[in-house]
Amino acid sequence: MHISDGILPAGVVAAAALAGAGLAAALLARLDADRIPRIALCTSFFFVASLVHVPVGPTSVHLLLVGLVGIIVGRWAFLPVLFGLLLQALLFQHGGLTTIGVNALIMGLPAYAAWWIFGLGGLLGRRGGAFPAGFVAGAAAVELAAGLLALFLLSAGEWFRGGAVAAFVAHQPVALIEGIVTGSAAALIKKVEPRILEESRA
Repeated sequence: MHISDGILPAGVVAAAALAGAGLAAALLARLDADRIPRIALCTSFFFVASLVHVPVGPTSVHLLLVGLVGIIVGRWAFLPVLFGLLLQALLFQHGGLTTIGVNALIMGLPAYAAWWIFGLGGLLGRRGGAFPAGFVAGAAAVELAAGLLALFLLSAGEWFRGGAVAAFVAHQPVALIEGIVTGSAAALIKKVEPRILEESRA
């Protein structure tokens, strides 16, 4: 789900970079030290999960775990995604440095959406509600990320229309898998350390 350098129009890349930088600056300005360990933890598992790519036709897919990131760190979810993408670009040349803003928006905004979805409808307060809420949040995050990826690719012109459609379709099984993983993780967290979920809502 990484878009490399040189694919998108310069205007799109610049706008995404400004939007990503502005969002990151706003979050960092309000960040307190108590949240840093949790953000670091989420950065690490997002970083590792996104490194394992499975080729599917003209594209490739990988786990995102952005839904889980959103559930754990809440409104700060954009930061672990941004830091993880920056490390991947610097250490392994995954994606690109000029497209950090684009890729961060593609995966960071769905993480934020997953946090909102997870708490929707008071599901956290119901017995056994963490799994279905986590499943929907995790699957929806992938669907949203795949949609944003396709839209950004379409901005590059007709040549990338096929790739945009292929990327969106290829991530449908990923959405199902991530829903199960995120739901299971949310249920486990709620059972053993519900404070994590409660604090993410604060």
